[in-house]
Amino acid sequence: MPLLERKPAFTRAPETVPVDGILFDMDGTIIDSTDAIVKYWHLVGKELGVDPMIIIKDAHGRRSIDTLKMYDPSKANWEYVSHMEGLVPTRFGQDAVEIPGARNLLASLDAIDAPWAIVTSGTRPLVNGWLDVMKLAHPKRMVSAEDVKQGKPDPECYLLGKERLSLSSNAEDNILVVEDAPAGIRAGVAAGCKVIGLATSHSIKQIVEAGAHWVVKDLESVKLRNDAATRGLLIEIADALEA
Repeated sequence: MPLLERKPAFTRAPETVPVDGILFDMDGTIIDSTDAIVKYWHLVGKELGVDPMIIIKDAHGRRSIDTLKMYDPSKANWEYVSHMEGLVPTRFGQDAVEIPGARNLLASLDAIDAPWAIVTSGTRPLVNGWLDVMKLAHPKRMVSAEDVKQGKPDPECYLLGKERLSLSSNAEDNILVVEDAPAGIRAGVAAGCKVIGLATSHSIKQIVEAGAHWVVKDLESVKLRNDAATRGLLIEIADALEA
């Protein structure tokens, strides 16, 4: 029976993967701010005179500026988007939760000054606001919506992420992307990265079809396993979806 027609089994044996750096998506990967973003689009929809539920259908994993182009191009500018997104963490901070395992994984990477970055469709005010409100580790490197011409699934953001980790010049560099959205998974694969897909916001079928190399429930399945003798990073992926 094909995988997508039977009950998902997250029972794959633990696998230790050597990587040179890690690129994380933000929403749905590090935090789940779905309820807050719904309220954000209600605010924006009210301003635009558009049913927010229609906007929300197409918004996850996309830059706000790209979504706004569909409904009111006059609002599709960084001044407006950064202002509106910057309000979200302070106004709706109580509506976000951590993805299980995210805090410990980021803290463990930060503790050894590992090369990691956030690559997101959100603006810097949104991302930094959430990291402050949730008291999560801040990356030294970030790629946000303002930094690229094309949003996901275009690979530009992850190619830029590799560059900001100073890991883009060597074709053998082994970069891991952690994503939840099909558009982001496709972007990571197109950028030449291995991708962990999190089953936090989309169906397993969508994640598999997007090309994720591993599918896990959340970041409790992803752990740093370095020791003093380790060169690069060793990431353990446990309880992934059986192939």
